[in-house]
Amino acid sequence: MNFVIDEGIDSAVIAQLRHNKHSVWAVAEMVPGLTDERILQIAQEREAILVTADKDFGELVFRQGHASHGVLLLRLHGLAAATKATLVGQVVDAHADKIPKSFVVVTQDLVQIRLQPQ
Repeated sequence: MNFVIDEGIDSAVIAQLRHNKHSVWAVAEMVPGLTDERILQIAQEREAILVTADKDFGELVFRQGHASHGVLLLRLHGLAAATKATLVGQVVDAHADKIPKSFVVVTQDLVQIRLQPQ
């Protein structure tokens, strides 16, 4: 699976996805400071799932109708980076067939998957 990782996501999450043999393009490593719209566009061009902690992407996808291959919104504040990484790896493995074309919210206790508008 392909991922674009937004700035602000722990490097442990990036490392975990790479360890699990996913293709990962991290904004912080490549071109820091991109707009949310450009990040979403890059993810779409790469047929990649966007991993972010920024709720503004929900606005872009659902209210403004921006195209997206999928979004994984992490709401994991207060957890250790290693715990976040393990949890993200588990969610991706368990829901790999449902994540593309969905908006997935991940909390410590819940995974909510919502299909994106077509």
